[in-house]
Amino acid sequence: MADLEAVLADVSYLMAMEKSKCTPAARASKKLILPDPSVRSVMYKYLEKENELEFHKIFNQVVGYNLFKDFCENDSEEPIQQFKFYEQIKQFEKTECYDERKKMAREIYDNFIMEEMLSHTYDYSKDAVISVQKYLLKNEVPVNLFEPYIEEIFSYLKGKPFKKFLESDKFTRFCQWKNLELNLQARRGGFGEVYGCRKADTGKMYAMKCLDKKRIKMKQGEMLALNERSMLQVVSTGNDCPFIVCMTYAFHTADKLCFILDLMNGGDLHYHLSQHGVFNEDEMKFYAAEVILGLEHMHKRYIVYRDLKPANILLDENGHIRISDLGLACDFSRKKPHASVGTHGYMAPEVLSKGTAYDSCADWFSFGCMLYKLLKGHSPFRQHKTKDKHEIDKMTLTMTVELPDTFSQELKDLLESLLQRDVDKRLGCMGNGPEEVKLHPFFSGIDWHQVYMHKYTPPLIPPRGEVNAADAFDIGSFDEEDTKGIKLTESDQELYKNFSLTISERWQQEVIETVYETINQETDKVEQKKKAKQKQHFDADEKESDCILHGYIKKYGGSFASLWQTKYAKLYPNRLELHSESGNNKPELIFMDQIEDISSDFVPYKGEQCIQIRVNDGSRDGRILLTNSDEIGLKEWAYSLRSAHKVSQELLGSMAKKAGKIYGSERDGNKSMYIMGGGGGGTGLGGGGNVSGNIQKNSNGAN
Repeated sequence: MADLEAVLADVSYLMAMEKSKCTPAARASKKLILPDPSVRSVMYKYLEKENELEFHKIFNQVVGYNLFKDFCENDSEEPIQQFKFYEQIKQFEKTECYDERKKMAREIYDNFIMEEMLSHTYDYSKDAVISVQKYLLKNEVPVNLFEPYIEEIFSYLKGKPFKKFLESDKFTRFCQWKNLELNLQARRGGFGEVYGCRKADTGKMYAMKCLDKKRIKMKQGEMLALNERSMLQVVSTGNDCPFIVCMTYAFHTADKLCFILDLMNGGDLHYHLSQHGVFNEDEMKFYAAEVILGLEHMHKRYIVYRDLKPANILLDENGHIRISDLGLACDFSRKKPHASVGTHGYMAPEVLSKGTAYDSCADWFSFGCMLYKLLKGHSPFRQHKTKDKHEIDKMTLTMTVELPDTFSQELKDLLESLLQRDVDKRLGCMGNGPEEVKLHPFFSGIDWHQVYMHKYTPPLIPPRGEVNAADAFDIGSFDEEDTKGIKLTESDQELYKNFSLTISERWQQEVIETVYETINQETDKVEQKKKAKQKQHFDADEKESDCILHGYIKKYGGSFASLWQTKYAKLYPNRLELHSESGNNKPELIFMDQIEDISSDFVPYKGEQCIQIRVNDGSRDGRILLTNSDEIGLKEWAYSLRSAHKVSQELLGSMAKKAGKIYGSERDGNKSMYIMGGGGGGTGLGGGGNVSGNIQKNSNGAN
C-alpha cells in the first residue's frame, strides 16, 4: 500500500505513458491465487441467495461461459456440440459484409442444420428449419436469420447439461473465480507500479483518477464525487461502450477516492485542435460519428452528460475517441435536472434558463457547439474570443448562429438543426433520439456498425511517447496549504463506506485477456498435489448428508488457544465440527445447545472481523472467534450459523413443551429429553447427533 500512497500524494489524475512489448500476463508483478475448492460450499449458498445460479446469469458471464463450454466439450458424459453451432451463429451475426454473410449462412446450414437433419442427433423443431429455409430461398440473410436455433440451443443447454455442470469440478472453478472477484473490493493494493496504473496481478494497463477527500470537503463536493462513481458504474455495466472512458474498479484510501479507468494516452481533442488546427468536414465527421455512439450509450441509460466539449474527448493510441469525465453527468430517469451546470459556450439554452427542467436533449445542442469548434476553432457563441461568461450565455439564449458559405449544405443543415433553441425542433429531440442524428444527410454513407467496430481510419494518429494533452495531463499537484485546516471526521469517511466497486464483466474480461489460462493450469497442478498429500475433508457421500456448509475458517479461542488456527469447518443442524488441517485428529465439536449467543454483527479482534460465539461449556473460556479473509464466505458462515442456532433453539423449545406435557413440568421435560438422547441414536436434529452436547461429548470422546 505504501507505494500506492506515494503515488497518490501529489497526483490527482495519472496517465500511464509507458508501454511494454511483452504481454500483460508477463508484466504482472504478482499472481492471482484462486481460493481453495472448498469455497464452492459458501459460494453455492451465496449465489443461490442472490438468484445468480440461473443458466443465463452464468452463461452471460465470460468466465462462466468459458467454463461451461469447457465442461460441455471435454467433461460431459455425452458429447455436447451445440457450442460450435452457437459460436458460428454469433460469428455470422457480427459479420458486416452482406456477401460474406451469405457465404457463412450457407456453410452453417450445410454443416449444422443439414447434418443434424440427417443424423437426428438433436431434435431441433421443424419451425426453426422452415424459418431459415424461407429466407435462404429468397436469397436473404438478415442478422437474426438463425435466432430460432439460438432459442432452441439455449433450451437444450439449460436443461440436463447445465444441471450436470452445477455438479462438476468446472462449476467449482467458477465458484473460485467468482469468489476472487467478489473479494476484490477489499484489495486496494493492486495498482502498485510507479504510475499507479498497471494492475499488479494481471499486468493490464489503466488510468487512475484520484480525488482528494479534503479538497472535496472544502468545496462541499461529496455528492458530486459519489455521483461520478454512480454514473461511471451505470455506463460501465452491461454492454461495453468503446466510446466512453469506462471504469473497472473504484476504491478509496484514508484521504483519496480512486477511479481505475480505461487508459487513453493519445491526448484530447482540445489539445490536438491547438496543434493540428481546425478539422475539415470529413475529419470532423469521423469524430462526430464516434461521439454520437458514446452519447447513445448514455442516453439509453437515461443519463444526460452535460459537459460535451473537445477537452473531454480523449484519443487512444490509434486515434479513436472516448468521452471522458462524467463528473457532471446526471440520471434523469426519475426526475429531470434543472441546475445550470456545464461549460459556457456549450450549455444548451434550457440548461442556462434557471429552474427549467431538461433531459438528454441538452447534449445534442452541446454536440452542435462542439462540432462548430472543431471546424472553426471556437464555440459558435464565443465571438471575438470573449471570455465574458455572461456575454457568452446571453448570445447562447438570443443569437442565431451564422454559418459560413464554405460549409456544405448538409453540414449547415446539421448544425442549424442541432443548435435549435426550441427543444421540440432540435435534431435528436423529436422522438427518435440518436437515430435522428444518424439518419441526417450529413452522415449518409456511414455504416454505423463499422463505426462501432472501429473500422474507419482516424484522421489523426497521436505521436507516440509524447505527453500530448493540454488539459488531461496538465494537472499540477495538490496544494496542501489549501486544505491545511480541513480535518476528515468519522462521518466524512462514513459517506464513502460503499464507494469501493468492481465492475464484474470488465474484471472478468481483463482476466480472460491476460492470466486466465495460466492461473487455471497452475491451480490444477496445486490442487492435484494437495489431493495426493492430504486427506479429503469433504467426501462425496457427505454431499448427500445434512451438512449445511463446509470449508476452511480461522478459529481463535478455547482451551490453550493464543493464536489463530486454521480449521476445516463443517456445519450441521445440531453442531459445528472444527477439523484440523491434516484431518488426522478427532474434530472439535460445538453443539448448538452449548451456544448461548452468536454475534449479530462482526466483532473486531486483532485486526480481523470476526464471528463471536459465546458458549456455556465450563471447559472453555466462554468465547470462540471465527474469521476468514474471504469476506463473502465469512458473511455466509455468520448467516448459516445464526440460522442453524435459531432453528435448533426453536426445535429444542418445541420438544421441551411436548415433553413437559408428557412428564409434567417443562423442566422435567428437559430432563427427560436428555435421558432419551443418551443412546447415540439422535433426537431428530440431524447430523447423526443428539440434542444434548454434554451427552454427545461423553459418548464420542471428542473435545
